[in-house]
Amino acid sequence: MKIHPLITTTEALADLCGRLAKADFVTVDTEFMRENTYWPELCLVQIADTQEAAAIDPLAPGIDLSPLLNLLVDNEDVLKVFHAGGQDVEIIYNLTGKTPHPIFDTQIAMMAVSQSEQIGYSNLVESWLGLSIDKGARFTDWGRRPLTERQIEYAIGDVTHLSTIFPKLLKRLIKTGRGAWLDIEMEKLADPDNYRSDRDQVWQKIRAPSRNPGVLGRLKALAAWRETEAMDKNIPRGRIMRDETLADIASHPPREQAELAKVRGLSSGWKDNEIGRRLMQTLAAAQPLTEDEMPPRAPRGAPLGKEGALVADLLKLLLKIRSREIDIAARLLARSDDLEALAAGQRKNLSILEGWRFDQFGRDALELVEGKLAFAVVNGKLKMAHIDLIGGNGTPAAVVAEPVELAPIVPELIVEDTVAPDDE
Repeated sequence: MKIHPLITTTEALADLCGRLAKADFVTVDTEFMRENTYWPELCLVQIADTQEAAAIDPLAPGIDLSPLLNLLVDNEDVLKVFHAGGQDVEIIYNLTGKTPHPIFDTQIAMMAVSQSEQIGYSNLVESWLGLSIDKGARFTDWGRRPLTERQIEYAIGDVTHLSTIFPKLLKRLIKTGRGAWLDIEMEKLADPDNYRSDRDQVWQKIRAPSRNPGVLGRLKALAAWRETEAMDKNIPRGRIMRDETLADIASHPPREQAELAKVRGLSSGWKDNEIGRRLMQTLAAAQPLTEDEMPPRAPRGAPLGKEGALVADLLKLLLKIRSREIDIAARLLARSDDLEALAAGQRKNLSILEGWRFDQFGRDALELVEGKLAFAVVNGKLKMAHIDLIGGNGTPAAVVAEPVELAPIVPELIVEDTVAPDDE
């Protein structure tokens, strides 16, 4: 593979992207700094196909990233491959208002072919290529110039290794018939709504101090105000005020600005500075949440009464068994909140009762909750057994079938082998 020198001009970048636009896929990674800013500062972009790789310096004087950004967000013919790419996608969205598409994330894909929940890049490279990555440059200051040869070599390695791993991983997905299982997950990753900053919704990420509409209305207003202050100053929102302090003020609002000096987490300067004045104006203008804005109440226990939590635990045990049997990450197969909702009697709007998740797990989970399946130990291994329900009250009478494995793998969904070359 040809490794280019660090790209620092628009002309060299345009030439590179012109060639990469003809590839089936490109692997992409970024290096950025965000410890001291609200918006992540893009410091380096690495990109490769199977023939060449390069690192691009977005901080180089006069460089125009348009050729690269057009390749990533406007070219639908080239698949963009990331590993744990959420933050990379966020940066691209911040620059363009769009997300890369089509997209593939190898960390998510590994969940479909192994029990790895969130495999790191180093472990991915070691497991597929048998190589150990030098992590020494991982935590360097990517914003400092000039970059060292070691930094650039480390950074480019992230995409060159990935360009070798991706075709191999794709072949395994095709062989197991699980490629299409990931379609929804990849579309979620590419959904612009995940990266759009909605100041009126950020309050929902803060632990609510109560369900009082007035308190929540103040929390909503304060969270939106803090977001605006952080954006305008380009500093992390926590530098303005921590979540705990925000919730405390929403729950116990000061009557006048001078009282801000007594709030834990704020300095005494808030009692007479401009930001304190703006906070007080925000509190004064805050309105209680309407009934439609109120968050839904958490279910107060399952219809199964006190046994509901135990039913949820049984479902989690079933999930553990099933994920082990078909070699898939439990997190991809089902979420804890879905299991708890199923145990509580919910049957609608649950991902485990739809599509491939229902075939692989949901059907058995539903039968377990409805008393049609039970656990059994056969030759020292935990299995599932069908239960015969007789009598008007549905009392389980006996196991009427030999203990059986959970539902077999159904390789009904196939991805087309058109986005990567064959393995050697």
